[in-house]
Amino acid sequence: MHIYNTLTRRKEPFSPLVAGKVSMYVCGMTVYDYCHLGHARVMVAFDVITRYLRHRGYDVTYVRNITDIDDKILKRAEENGESISALTERMIAAMHEDEARLNVLPPSQEPRATGHIGDIVAMIETLIEKGFAYAAANGDVYYRVRKFADYGKLNNRQLDDMRSGARVDVDVHKEDPLDFVLWKAAKPGEAHWHSPWGDGRPGWHIECSAMSTCCLGDTFDIHGGGPDLTFPHHENEIAQSEAATGKTYVNTWMHAGAVRVNQEKMSKSLGNFFTIRDVLAEHDPEVVRYLLVASHYRSAINYSVDSLVEARKSLTRLYTALDGVDADEQAAASDASERFTAAMDDDFNTPIALAALFDLARDLNRAKSDQPAEAPRLAGELKRLASVLGLLQQTPQTFLKGAQQQVALSESEIEAKIAERQAAKANKDFAQADAIRDELAALGIILKDSREGTTWVIEAP
Repeated sequence: MHIYNTLTRRKEPFSPLVAGKVSMYVCGMTVYDYCHLGHARVMVAFDVITRYLRHRGYDVTYVRNITDIDDKILKRAEENGESISALTERMIAAMHEDEARLNVLPPSQEPRATGHIGDIVAMIETLIEKGFAYAAANGDVYYRVRKFADYGKLNNRQLDDMRSGARVDVDVHKEDPLDFVLWKAAKPGEAHWHSPWGDGRPGWHIECSAMSTCCLGDTFDIHGGGPDLTFPHHENEIAQSEAATGKTYVNTWMHAGAVRVNQEKMSKSLGNFFTIRDVLAEHDPEVVRYLLVASHYRSAINYSVDSLVEARKSLTRLYTALDGVDADEQAAASDASERFTAAMDDDFNTPIALAALFDLARDLNRAKSDQPAEAPRLAGELKRLASVLGLLQQTPQTFLKGAQQQVALSESEIEAKIAERQAAKANKDFAQADAIRDELAALGIILKDSREGTTWVIEAP
């Protein structure tokens, strides 16, 4: 098995620290709001990775943290007029609901930052003792970036380049503009914990260093996260952890690709920002999961009406092949399994792995008419391999019935929806116009805009 290592920028043979066991930490969510599509990308990517490692026989300890104390959490709780714990518990429950609907397995451990304050304080004390951190007069504690010789190695950046191009808030308490906070002194009325430097709360970066090493040890196999975390978050984790322990922090760094919406970066300012529950309100969760699985985990995903339609078509092909066959999931593996394994062993190449599933579906369709006795074995293999990707978990009848029921509007109802969309566009309510388009697309009705107006077609499931 080979995995692409962000640190070395190449694929490397995977050799875990302990034979037969894998230790993996993935940065989780800051729970001040509902999870969005970018979170779903990371959730599903590392769920597939975990499933496959277990499929290959590894005993996987998968740790994914929860950041439940943070500036954004404090601000949102105040805006909502609710306690921090009420906000975070509500968002954690919603996150777990989203994960379950996307068929994401729970991690082995899910530590919360507030449950590791003692470990965080102890790590900061070690960094101060070793000269890598210092307490400022205002009660904050900062990390001395220039003290750590390898700072920048994950992102291949030089310190002077960072400083010359950095947008750093002016802070007279820092020795160097690049230094970052480990402990924040509490403002009057803020949530806080006691420390040797006064009441306060941890900085974001130190939370993950403390939680990961407490759960997995000073050195572990894999650290993962979203594409936006390589700098500064993961760079700072390395600096903190290796300075504190004197050991290599992580052997393999993995980062999932970004999510784009209609080929644009997803952002609230562009009006193309979607929470997971927004999406699942309109689309079958398995169709969404298929879309996330169909691209290589390191590649960017384009979320659009067309891509969801294609995902639904692809799943329909697989379920149609399974329909009417009693799958024998205990049957011996065949060449398709070998090709599936070879693809996944090559840095979890899900597009090639899915190609093996479609070859199986083709062979199964032929066998249903030409070699009926062979069909149960092929169906069993198709279901077994798809389950490694978290797919084909419904019965064919359930999925296909849902697909057939999707086009449930009359022609006059469709035209009324189109007129409603045109009115929204005329009022410059583009979010509503897009919502109507997506609602129709979820029903298999595709709108085509032109200078002459809007026409529609029904895409066959």
